[in-house]
Amino acid sequence: MESEVVCTKKKFVADIVAGENIHDLFVLTEKNLAQRRDGKPFLTLALADKTGQIKGVVWDNVDLAACAAAAGDFVRIQAAANEYRGSVQLVIKALRAVPVDAITPADFLPTTTRDVEQMFARLRALTESISSPPLKALLSCFWSDTEFVGLFKRAPAAKSMHHAYIGGLLEHTLSMALMVDRIAGHYSGVDRDMLMTGAVLHDIGKVRELSYSHRIDYTDEGRLLSHIVIGLEMVETKIRCIEGFPPSLAAVVKHMIVSHHGVREFGSPEPPKTIEAVLLNHIDEMDARVNAIREFMALDEAGSSWTSYHRLMERQFYRGDNGK
Repeated sequence: MESEVVCTKKKFVADIVAGENIHDLFVLTEKNLAQRRDGKPFLTLALADKTGQIKGVVWDNVDLAACAAAAGDFVRIQAAANEYRGSVQLVIKALRAVPVDAITPADFLPTTTRDVEQMFARLRALTESISSPPLKALLSCFWSDTEFVGLFKRAPAAKSMHHAYIGGLLEHTLSMALMVDRIAGHYSGVDRDMLMTGAVLHDIGKVRELSYSHRIDYTDEGRLLSHIVIGLEMVETKIRCIEGFPPSLAAVVKHMIVSHHGVREFGSPEPPKTIEAVLLNHIDEMDARVNAIREFMALDEAGSSWTSYHRLMERQFYRGDNGK
C-alpha cells in the first residue's frame, strides 16, 4: 500500500456493494478473535466512517492482522466486498494502522443533518421562557460560557446508541425541551421550570465524557466518572457563582441529573423521586429510543417490510407495506 499522507476517503460504507474490491481508510470500531470448527482462528471486525458501519472478517494471516491495529485505530484495508446473510461483508486481505494525521476527520465523524445554529437559538428561546430567577440565572451561566457552548454544539449524545453524531447532544436536548414544552401543562402541579432545566442540563456532562475530535469515543474522565458525575460537578460550579441560589433548589436540580437514567442498573445513583424527575426519565428514554430505532431502520439493508433483528432491543421493526 502507498505511503501515508493526509487524504480523503474514496469509498464510504454506505456506497459499498458486493463484488467490489476495497482499498480505503476506515476506523476499526470492534475486533474479536474467534475459532472455526476446525480450530483455526479467524478475526471479526467492525469498520466505520461517517456514513455507517460494516462488518469484516479475516481468514488468512490472522495473527498478523490481530496485532496490526487495536479497536479505535484508523486503518487502511484491502478487501473484497461479499454478500453474507443478506448484508455486505468485507473479506479483508490486508490491514494496517494509520496515524491520526493521515486522515481527514470529517470523513469519519457523522454529523447532524439539522442546522446547529438554528437548533441552539431555538433551545435558548425555550430557556428564556423560564420564570424562576435562580433557574434562569443557572442556564444563563452556561449560555454565557463560550467554551461550554462551543463543546455543547459539537458533542454527540452517545458513542453508539442514539444521536451518536456531531451535534447529536444539542439535537437530543432540543427535542426533549420541545417535549417538555408540550407535556408540562398536561399534568396539574408540574414545575415546568424545573422540568425544562432538567431537560437542558441532564446530559451536559457528555461534553467531557466523550471525545469527538477525530472519532467518537470515551475520554479517560468519562470512563472514570460518567457524564452524570461530570454533569453534577459542572452544575455545582455554576451554582457557586450565583449569589443566593437556594440550597434546596440546588439539590432538586442535581437530583434531575442523578436520576435521569431511571434505575441504578442503568447508571443512576438514585431513582427519580419527584414528578419532574419521573417525567424527565421517560422523556429522555422516549427521545433516545425513537432516534435509535430510526437510525437502525435507515441503515438496515433488509429490503423488506421488516428490518433485520435488532440484538439489543431483541426484535425486528415493521416498516409497513411500503417499507421496501
